[in-house]
Amino acid sequence: MDKQTLIDHLNDDLASEFSAIIQYITYAAKATGPYRPQLAQFFLTEVADEQLHAQFLANKIVALGGEPVTMPKPVAEAATNRAMLEAVLAAELAAGRGYTQRAKEAEEYGDKGLVVALEDMVRDEMGHSEETERMLRDWPL
Repeated sequence: MDKQTLIDHLNDDLASEFSAIIQYITYAAKATGPYRPQLAQFFLTEVADEQLHAQFLANKIVALGGEPVTMPKPVAEAATNRAMLEAVLAAELAAGRGYTQRAKEAEEYGDKGLVVALEDMVRDEMGHSEETERMLRDWPL
């Protein structure tokens, strides 16, 4: 794994984190129905973790000599609470897979500190996805 490829992949992850922040803030505003307060709070609570991930990634990219991206990936459109939760679940699962791959790349590159940090981020993303899956289990169609 060469440094520039690692930087490029970390920048892709950073764009995904920016997207997640926007997704959660937007979905919190769009939540409706009798569980709106709880759902909006769930979405907003996730913003802090995603922001920490984004800050870590931006700092690491700069430390490696790269330039952090400033544009997010597109946010999945969702019209219902269930669709929002499904979009969040898909994004969290993708992030977990991405960080798992990135940890392997960081290991290949020889940056043990990055490996550990990425594994912590995998744990965070998997926790988010498990919580979202539990919410979706009995969510009405």
